[in-house]
Amino acid sequence: MLNVADLKVELHADAGLVKAIDGLSLAIERGETFALVGESGCGKSMTALALMRLLPENGRVTEGRVDLQGHDILALPESQMRVVRGGKIGMIFQEPGTSLNPVMRVGDQIVEAIEAHTPLRGAQARAKAIEWLGRVGIPEPERRIDEYPFRMSGGQKQRVMIAMTLACEPDFLVADEPTTALDVTIQAQILDLLKRLQKEQGMGMLLITHDLALVSGMAQRVALMYAGQIIEVAGADDFFRAPLHPYAKLLMNALPDAGKRGTSLAAIAGTVPPLWQSFIGCRFAPRCDRVMDACHTTPPELQGIGQRSVRCLLYADPRVAREVLKEAMLQPVAAAEPTRPAAFAATTAPGALGAYGGPGAAAVGSSAGSGAAHRKPHPDTAALLEVQELSVRFPIRKSLLRGAQGVFTAVDNISFNIRPGQTLALVGESGCGKTTTGKAIVQLLRDQAVVEGRALFNGHDLFKLEGAVLREARRSVQIIFQDPFASLNPRMRVFDILEEGLLALRPSLDTAARRAGIEKLVDQVGLRRDALDRYPHEFSGGQRQRIAIARALAVEPKLIVCDEPTSALDVSVQAQILNLLRQLQRELGVSYLFITHNIGVVEYIADHVAVMQNGRIGEMGVAEAVLRHPRSTYTRTLLAAVPRIQGR
Repeated sequence: MLNVADLKVELHADAGLVKAIDGLSLAIERGETFALVGESGCGKSMTALALMRLLPENGRVTEGRVDLQGHDILALPESQMRVVRGGKIGMIFQEPGTSLNPVMRVGDQIVEAIEAHTPLRGAQARAKAIEWLGRVGIPEPERRIDEYPFRMSGGQKQRVMIAMTLACEPDFLVADEPTTALDVTIQAQILDLLKRLQKEQGMGMLLITHDLALVSGMAQRVALMYAGQIIEVAGADDFFRAPLHPYAKLLMNALPDAGKRGTSLAAIAGTVPPLWQSFIGCRFAPRCDRVMDACHTTPPELQGIGQRSVRCLLYADPRVAREVLKEAMLQPVAAAEPTRPAAFAATTAPGALGAYGGPGAAAVGSSAGSGAAHRKPHPDTAALLEVQELSVRFPIRKSLLRGAQGVFTAVDNISFNIRPGQTLALVGESGCGKTTTGKAIVQLLRDQAVVEGRALFNGHDLFKLEGAVLREARRSVQIIFQDPFASLNPRMRVFDILEEGLLALRPSLDTAARRAGIEKLVDQVGLRRDALDRYPHEFSGGQRQRIAIARALAVEPKLIVCDEPTSALDVSVQAQILNLLRQLQRELGVSYLFITHNIGVVEYIADHVAVMQNGRIGEMGVAEAVLRHPRSTYTRTLLAAVPRIQGR
């Protein structure tokens, strides 16, 4: 269905000519899901934009063909390409917040796409839009179709994007991180929907993602990309059972799970090299754990080994290739679902922790089972943050000029504690109130909603602070936002973004100290120092998330509200960030309210877990107990939907 041959894409940037894609070739059959994986900045999203002919103004395709059903779409005039784009090839973009028009209702945007690419018009197109909103899991689609994007959570906006794309029933789908912002239950629902459409319509799909578990459950074939090149292609089962390239093996070992609690994840040193430089040898050589002298001088070619292809000098000699392949097949990498260590499995007997507020419920922040196995034990001190009966209600308005027509309760009477140096993971479906809870705690909803209850930070109620006292509290309580693009000022360079917080909240630092601290921060979060002179739009989604994390860490807070801090990150950078967060917690006693739908991350980093549903906490307790012996039906459903890597 789709055949890409020797595709090359160049971008003209201030730093020079960037070779974003360097000789990419792939073929995707009708009804097949082909996954393209790799680190942030390696060229995955640029590949998608090139296929759709949506490259930025400074980018151009210099070589190659993109054949869709036998027609080279790179040669089509733009008038014909508009018919192909959306009708023949649909695309789900990585960042729904920037892909949806903020001044149009979501229903109008979906109807616009339906009318452009199908015969439906008017009421029929609107009915189709409502149908698809329901199919992708938007509650009350008849009402939510008239909402504006800012009224929706990140996961809900992503579902709107998916509905808009699939409602046109394209022949081929380019899905760029389609489930990044989705919780596991909705993700499972979307994936089932995509599989059904593929079966019914023979729809081919290029799946671009860093979620290896998602790839394992969806893809028939996998291509691993690094620094603008494909370095390994294999069937999904073979890839996960026995990856060949050293980079692929390191990625597998960087996955977080319960079996790695108490240890640092195997983060890959360094970062993807800048693509404006000239390469002499292997592009992965500076980070490779099996590097040879020849790797620095001889560029490896993509060569076939049986039914697979790999770009590595380890396989240049056919005899060595056979031996390494045999060894790899006999010694697969560690399983994604390891046997839990005894300390993890035996902490709590089945049923010892009840639902929140019920008999046997544990107080979050208690010393029992607090994760002492993976950090220094803390004394039984008072809670750093104590949230008491928190409720958040938003007014419902029909228009900007009319008063409130009612109220919507986003958070309904929840309570929890977080002690110094501990992590509470807040999990649940998109729209359940997780992000609203975090924003209320850091005082970002004062003019938008009615916030009731108390949030005691070191004994002081955050909801009652004003002026200089509130400013001092903001240094102690920071937030990492879910959408990094929307939370970064597009007119400021990265250095200015990071310095802004220091100027406001740490004015005692001089210029040299600020510069040194900022340079150390970008090293810690896995960015090159030349990133400091660039603007947010020059980075990939994962790189922007690293900038957001660095900004939160800059003022040395005591509590960080982490709202999906690793959802936009690839596996290796996620490992770097989790190691960094864990190190800061161990050395500085930083506490985290960790909002996430990634259960693997929860298993690795959380001391306690609170499960939210419809604005309320339904179950809460020590992480090991909640994840291993859930009491509520909803928690069991949530955990059952978690994707796991198969065939390892």
